[in-house]
Amino acid sequence: MHVQQGRPQPGPGPGPELGLGPEIWIRGPVALPEEPPPSPGAFRPRRYSWVGVCGGAGVSTLASVYGGHDSGREWPGPADPPSVLLVARTHAAGLTAALNALEVFRRGEAPHGLDLDAVVLVADAPGRLPRPLADRVKVIESVIDVYRVPWVPSWRLGDLNGQPPRETEALARLTGRSR
Repeated sequence: MHVQQGRPQPGPGPGPELGLGPEIWIRGPVALPEEPPPSPGAFRPRRYSWVGVCGGAGVSTLASVYGGHDSGREWPGPADPPSVLLVARTHAAGLTAALNALEVFRRGEAPHGLDLDAVVLVADAPGRLPRPLADRVKVIESVIDVYRVPWVPSWRLGDLNGQPPRETEALARLTGRSR
C-alpha cells in the first residue's frame, strides 16, 4: 500500500482492495534458515580460532588439519570464531608465552567477547620433555584444559593429508575432526 497525502493507494501485492497492502504485511517476513536445523541429539562441533603465542607454534598446520580459523599471532577479529585455542611449542619460550597469554585472559585484558577454551601444546622435538619443561606444562594444566600434539615428521615435510596422530584424538573430537 502506498500512502499519498494521507490516503491509501493500491500498490503491489495481494489485498489492495481490502486496503491491506503487500502480503508481507499480513503474514510477516518469512525467515529461511541458512542451515538445516540440527537433528535432536546431533553434535555440532564448535568453530575455533587458533592463536599462536610464539613464532612457529604450528597454527596454520593445526587449522589445516583440524579446521577452524588461522589467526596467526593476532587475536580473532569480529567476523572470526570467538572461541580461542591458544597454541604454543613445548620449548621454554613457547611455554612462557603460553603462561603470559593465560595471564592476559585472567586479568581480562584480552579483546572483549573472546572465549578461551584450551591451550594446545605442540611438541618442539621428538621424545619426552625435559623435567623443567614438563613442570611448566603441569602449571598450565592446573588452570586450563591442555591438548598435546606430538612431533609429526610428515607435518614437518608439509604432508598434512594423513590421519592426525592417535595421541590427538581428544583434540580431534573437540574440533569435530575425529576419525
